[in-house]
Amino acid sequence: MGTVEPVPTARAARTRRGVTAVLMAAVCGAATALGVLGATGRAVLVWDRVVGRPIPIVVEMPGAETGPPCPLDARYVDEPPDRLPPDALAAWQRLRSAAEQDGVRLCLNDGKRSREQQARQFAEAVQDFGSAELASRYVLQPDESMHVVGIAVDVQPLASAAWVEEHGQALGWCRRYENEPWHFEFDATYPTRGCPALLPSATGS
Repeated sequence: MGTVEPVPTARAARTRRGVTAVLMAAVCGAATALGVLGATGRAVLVWDRVVGRPIPIVVEMPGAETGPPCPLDARYVDEPPDRLPPDALAAWQRLRSAAEQDGVRLCLNDGKRSREQQARQFAEAVQDFGSAELASRYVLQPDESMHVVGIAVDVQPLASAAWVEEHGQALGWCRRYENEPWHFEFDATYPTRGCPALLPSATGS
């Protein structure tokens, strides 16, 4: 003899509808929180936008692998800067415009990198220098690099980098390492608080 299922009451039906609504909201929220990076097929978390702050850039977002030759020196390239975070991109554009007004061309030899790109560059540097210790004086691990964060640029040729070192602070760009005259990092507070002291190298020593 089969069992008879009870007829759901109005309260039970409302409860089920409420639970269903909560679950659907959770699923939709999770789907919204996942940013899918088509280039690598990997999904990473994307934070909600905070009022007054730029949208965070996912560290897996790759930068350009290369670019057209730098017209000043074909040993270098001039990457498109479009993968920089919005505030750093705007600051780079202001920097480049200011340089052009002084008759100076800035080539972006290296800008935004993903963690994967940074790890690849570090591995190549280890091969070139013979050890991770020596390589880290010029190329940092992905968790340490400001190229991955998206606020670092390598400017070439060196005459152009020298212009940035002299004039960049007013626009938020400061050289960071004694052994890398081409490496600059953006911080919106640099114009008012000044550039931090140069470190001997990326390792700090």
